[in-house]
Amino acid sequence: MGDTLRALGSVLMTADTVGGVFSYAIELARALAEHGVRTSLATMGGPLSPAQCEATASVPGLALFESSYRLEWMDDPWDDVARAGDWLLELEERVRPDVVHLNGYAHGALGFRAPKLVVAHSCVLSWWSAVLGGEAPARYDRYRREVAGGLAAASAVVAPTRAMLDALLRHHGALSSVRFSRTRAVVIPNAADPDRFAPRPKEGFILAVGRLWDQAKNVAALGEVAPRLPWPIRVAGSDVHPGGGARPIPSLEHLGVLSPSGVADALARASIYAHPARYEPFGLSVLEAALSGCALVLGDIPSLREVWRDAALYVDPGDTEALRRALEALIDEPDARQEMASRARARALDFSPRRMARSYLHLYDDLRRRAFAARRSAAGAAAAAAAGGE
Repeated sequence: MGDTLRALGSVLMTADTVGGVFSYAIELARALAEHGVRTSLATMGGPLSPAQCEATASVPGLALFESSYRLEWMDDPWDDVARAGDWLLELEERVRPDVVHLNGYAHGALGFRAPKLVVAHSCVLSWWSAVLGGEAPARYDRYRREVAGGLAAASAVVAPTRAMLDALLRHHGALSSVRFSRTRAVVIPNAADPDRFAPRPKEGFILAVGRLWDQAKNVAALGEVAPRLPWPIRVAGSDVHPGGGARPIPSLEHLGVLSPSGVADALARASIYAHPARYEPFGLSVLEAALSGCALVLGDIPSLREVWRDAALYVDPGDTEALRRALEALIDEPDARQEMASRARARALDFSPRRMARSYLHLYDDLRRRAFAARRSAAGAAAAAAAGGE
């Protein structure tokens, strides 16, 4: 790099194709492009869908590198994780990024030349605790070690909520030596483009969006209350687990996997968005629903309280009767429903892509300056040692 720190030009970013991380990565890459920063996006977990291919093509300067390596939270993934690590190191040699932005844990332990940050979007151990109770079983010991190693070696750790950072500290802090000081860890909320999600005339239905097979989403609770409500509950998303097997719920109206424009259309028409989650590090679908003018009924968990404050109704994820009452109250009271929708949209506008990009650019710059200073210091020490040996 020479004796001066050049301007940030490019980022190598990983993303999986299974859930919301891909949407987050595209939103961030698009916002970074407005600052002249090019993103090289390395995808894993499976082939991109046509809609995902379309999304990558819409980002100026984005270079896509696609793979189907298994992800670290999948069953028996470690040979694939190792091969993906070799692939990422080769990509770094090819694209020479200024920063490596990892949306997963294990690859944080790799010896990248550029400074690297690890973003914590979720975690098997915290998922297990919140959804199933207790500690994850011994078969996840390898996962524990790999996550801890990635966190310990990262130049910085990012999470979309303080609740997620606290969960990382609780489940991985002792092994990883991460202590989340201000310089070590940062909360940067996720974002969604308000131009893509806007209210339209509302219709009489409740909507939920996400991986329907994920117990954390608690879609089963919606299935329990649906027969006792005057409005239908429609659900959009895959009900097929990555390991195989569909899990439809007969009392819900299944819309299937929708395109991004299809999701936006459904959100724009829905009056209420229901997400009685047991576990949710941020909740990108909730943000999109709020931008679309939906009143929110959410699981009463720390992360969702942190993000939405007084702009949502909260229910105990295990109390289906409370869920029914909250949904029915909004159905029966149009003025209250409109008030909650207005609050949610006003709150959602705080989570803009430009704001997210500025936060990441500040962090990237800090990491690069620290790395640059460390290299100069090491070079100076080496020169002094060489001079002393003459």
